[in-house]
Parts: sequence; structure tokens; C-alpha cells
Amino acid sequence: MHTPLTPQDLRMWLGGLVFLLGMATFVMGIFVLVARAMNRDIQRVAAHTARLAQKGIVEDASGLVGNASALVSALTRLVQTTAGVGIFLIVLGLALMYFPYQYILPIH
Repeated sequence: MHTPLTPQDLRMWLGGLVFLLGMATFVMGIFVLVARAMNRDIQRVAAHTARLAQKGIVEDASGLVGNASALVSALTRLVQTTAGVGIFLIVLGLALMYFPYQYILPIH
């Protein structure tokens, strides 16, 4: 037969599901920080842009230097935004794991 779902059981299920959601969000935040913010392609483009800017300075090409510096600043903003998203996901994941713990704890 089927046993009815008590309010305590419902709290346990909801708390457990939110806790698992928090763990998944935390892992995604770590993945974003490690895989996206530290992407080697971005680092390579930044290195090539710096070399291009140095070449423009040596050859007195002011347009080349200006464009290279704009590209470097855009890459910096891209990395900062990605890191911000990763940190936000980590904090959200920790909160989603903490609150169910506080919600389920009074049951016992």
C-alpha cells in the first residue's frame, strides 16, 4: 500500500533537492572559474596582442597600438566578467546548500 507523505517527509525531500541543486550550482561555479576564466586561448590572444602593440610602438603605428590596447582591455573585461559569474555561482551554491540544512535541522 501507499503511505501518506507527512509534512516532515516533504520538508526532507524539498531540503534534499535544494541541497543537491546547490551542490550542482557550486560545481558549475568552480568549472566556470577554472575552465573559462583561465582559458589558454584568451591568454594566447592577450600575449599576441601585447606583441602586436610593441611592434606598433617600434614602427610608430599609433592606430595599431590603439587597437591593440582596446583589444587587451576588452579581454580583461571578458575575464573579469567570467570570474564574476563563477564567483556568483559559487556563492549561490553555498547559500543553496546552507539554507536547506537550516530548514531540515529543526526536524530532528
